[in-house]
Amino acid sequence: MAGNTFGERFKITTYGESHGASVGVIVDGVTPGVEIDEAYIQKQMDRRKPGQSSVTSPRKEYDIVHIESGVFEGKTTGTPLFIILHNHDMRPEAYGSIQHAFRPGHADFTYLQKYGIRDHRGSGRASGRETAARVAGGAIARKLLERRGVDVIAYSQEIGGIRCDTFDETAIEQNAVRACDPVAAKDMIRKIEHLASIGDSCGGIVECRVRGVMPGLGEPVFDKLDAELAKAMLSIGAIKGIEFGAGFEAAAMLGSEHNDGMNSSGFLSNHAGGIVGGISNGQDIVFRVSVKPTSSISVPQQTINVDGEEQEIQTIGRHDPCICPRIVPVVEAMACLVVEDMYKRQAAMLG
Repeated sequence: MAGNTFGERFKITTYGESHGASVGVIVDGVTPGVEIDEAYIQKQMDRRKPGQSSVTSPRKEYDIVHIESGVFEGKTTGTPLFIILHNHDMRPEAYGSIQHAFRPGHADFTYLQKYGIRDHRGSGRASGRETAARVAGGAIARKLLERRGVDVIAYSQEIGGIRCDTFDETAIEQNAVRACDPVAAKDMIRKIEHLASIGDSCGGIVECRVRGVMPGLGEPVFDKLDAELAKAMLSIGAIKGIEFGAGFEAAAMLGSEHNDGMNSSGFLSNHAGGIVGGISNGQDIVFRVSVKPTSSISVPQQTINVDGEEQEIQTIGRHDPCICPRIVPVVEAMACLVVEDMYKRQAAMLG
């Protein structure tokens, strides 16, 4: 199975399945001599773990971080850093009724077509459980970026059609949906709880801001900074779209409106989202991703089984009625991985 490694100079390789013994990550390209401990990584894992509120999956995974290599006496050695996260609350029997049927919207059908075999217990590698390893690896990148003065923050901007009207950074980690508007957050929570009660789900939009990035990051043409960020985000299973700065609204703007003018103090606007020509311009990098509704729902749906026979399916299990709250730290992690990788590419280019 190819495609388990991400990055060039700073890279991660993840492993594990939803209902296997563990998931984990190998991080390579880590700067030596950086102080790091399990508690720092654990902070990010705790933000992603299930069972945090009424709007997330009740599965109880504590995701206790175990660093197996790459750290000596509290500092990174520069050798591959291996982190393991043991699975504890597995209930593969919950998937027995759909063992031979395909869940609409999930990767059940496509995995079987590609490999001729699939892990029906939560869909194995296709499960959101895989993202726990990304968050662990992303925490290492975040630590390195902190030394560069770079900060990465993401939040729910819209859920179930309910949009934030204000931006309050202090509110993000104070509400169950990680929304930047505490008033909208209450409506979002009510919407998700209602959908959960009837066995349905919803999606939303997550915005991310990367602050403090130096100008000049990004490789022209194929390895543009925004192209690398787009690949990173679209590699997250639930994300179906991405836009930078003004995004799709740019299609309705005039050039005189969209162009970010400059004066002696800097840029006058940020419609480009901090990236021009695929290279960072020193402004905040701003992008938004669209998160699809959770595909595993208990509302009856029409499908087929592995023999091609039509049947009705209901997915009974412990699934998030909305993925947005727990995908926020995943988006941050992937952004951290890309930006740190780009810093290391820049350093290699300059010799």
